[in-house]
Amino acid sequence: MSAEEKPAPAAAKAQEKRDSKAPPSKIFLVSYPKIVFFYPTMIVSLLAAIYMSFVSKLDPGHDKVAVVFAVLFLGVMATNMVIIAFDFPRATSLTLFFLVVAVVLGFVLLFVMKPGALPFMTALLGKFKPLANAPFFWGFTFMVTLIMVGAVIVARFDYWEARPNELLHRRGLWGDLDRYPAPGLRIEKEVSDVFEYLLLGSGRLILHISNERRAAVLENVPFIHKKEHELTRMLGILKVDIQTDSDTSDT
Repeated sequence: MSAEEKPAPAAAKAQEKRDSKAPPSKIFLVSYPKIVFFYPTMIVSLLAAIYMSFVSKLDPGHDKVAVVFAVLFLGVMATNMVIIAFDFPRATSLTLFFLVVAVVLGFVLLFVMKPGALPFMTALLGKFKPLANAPFFWGFTFMVTLIMVGAVIVARFDYWEARPNELLHRRGLWGDLDRYPAPGLRIEKEVSDVFEYLLLGSGRLILHISNERRAAVLENVPFIHKKEHELTRMLGILKVDIQTDSDTSDT
């Protein structure tokens, strides 16, 4: 290796390795409802259910961990509901939101774990000791999981399938099918919500199909950057049918 040659960075090598692979023969694009972003609350509920079933004595006077789980559950659920209800398009709003949530949860946990730290606030929030038993957390976990699984199954009945030469839209229980030409397809990618991107890497994918007046808008597509990269690689390949000598001799 000469003095002028330098080893390529690891990121560049990884990108070259991905580009050297053969593009996929088909890509599935599914638009999911926003309930899929509720999985952090489901995870906290599951952990709380396990603790309340096998460890907790369900006594707020002695089992402070149970109270902490209840406060954490309420905080995460409130955060999840805010994520679903509002859009956070920029990193500034994301930072501000995390700051507010961290300060509120920090003060609440401080009052629960160290009642003598701020006596006047402790007296004000002294009655705030939320507590729920194991059946509540198990029931909430089962309910949210069932709804999320049902939403994912329903979304699978309305999806797009991209191929090098055509774009298929399958929908309905009986698999109604619409076919569109893939050549001339333009793709737009939008990450309109920072939280949704952090949770599932999701975003909005807009497909501008040639000779179609209206674009196809797919909301909440998971791993949006990967899907866009695969589509660009697959649709950027020109397929050429090569005739052999035996084919030309028959004509």
